[in-house]
Amino acid sequence: MRVGIGYDVHRLVAGRRLVLGGVEIPHERGLEGHSDADVLLHAIADALLGAAALGDIGQHFPPSDPQYRDASSLMLLARVGEIIAAAGWKVANIDAALVAEQPRVLPYVPLMRERIAGALGLEIAQVGIKATTSEGLGFAGRGEGIAAWAVALIEER
Repeated sequence: MRVGIGYDVHRLVAGRRLVLGGVEIPHERGLEGHSDADVLLHAIADALLGAAALGDIGQHFPPSDPQYRDASSLMLLARVGEIIAAAGWKVANIDAALVAEQPRVLPYVPLMRERIAGALGLEIAQVGIKATTSEGLGFAGRGEGIAAWAVALIEER
């Protein structure tokens, strides 16, 4: 068994849709990035790749590559699942935390878990997600961006 950790952060900007955990959430701003900028899925992808010692999301899906412009991070996560499976690993579980002052994401967590599990071929019980604030501190506390942390446990197939 191996464990990996992932972290991602993106700035909130006007004129973008907000996608977190593969779910579009109504909000006046979205996350800036090359793909759909889903910080939660990016952190999970990095945790999985890190656990398998296979680099990070930027190495596999570089922002310089136009094919990933506005790409669905759910599609990228599914591809990460295929990459680690090809290397002889399967996902045991994922646990993640979103850090945002706004919007409230708790009502969307069940659907996020369902979408992540679906992308990776997991049971919903293998995917944990928590949502928290940073109590008004730092960039997330000022509403400038959203961050996510994730850990993943993988095991040999």
